[in-house]
Amino acid sequence: MINFAVAEMKDLETLREISLKVFRDDLKKYGALPPGIDSIEWHISKIERGIYYKILVDDMIAGGINLYDLGDGHFCLGAIFISPEYQSQGIGSKAIEFIEKKYDHVKRWTLDTPYLNTGNHRFYEKHGYRKVDEIQPQKDVEFYLYIYEKQMDE
Repeated sequence: MINFAVAEMKDLETLREISLKVFRDDLKKYGALPPGIDSIEWHISKIERGIYYKILVDDMIAGGINLYDLGDGHFCLGAIFISPEYQSQGIGSKAIEFIEKKYDHVKRWTLDTPYLNTGNHRFYEKHGYRKVDEIQPQKDVEFYLYIYEKQMDE
């Protein structure tokens, strides 16, 4: 059974360990992890200042979802990560459905994802997101983020 609950301080180390497993490929592909995700402080800050959920499968933490309220009906999906042993089971789709239903007042969702992660591109496009831009966070590093958006009133 898949459930979602607000992440708590007692979940920090488990969520950090899962995020490290999930983003290990980013480290291999790009030479870096998403900024700060490997630190316990990142996870603490998401609980204290953000909107951070744990994804539960049969009461075991299987991943996390981090959101940002940017105001004016605009939310950003900062991170969604699911432990490798739980991937390809529809949990990511259920996570998207959960946040869109829970935050049904949101008019616009945005997110970014690495340019080489074609699996993410297909996943978000399947859920109605469309690529609207690409950015190069550091001009001296050959790395790009694709920006995706979903308008909820379409």
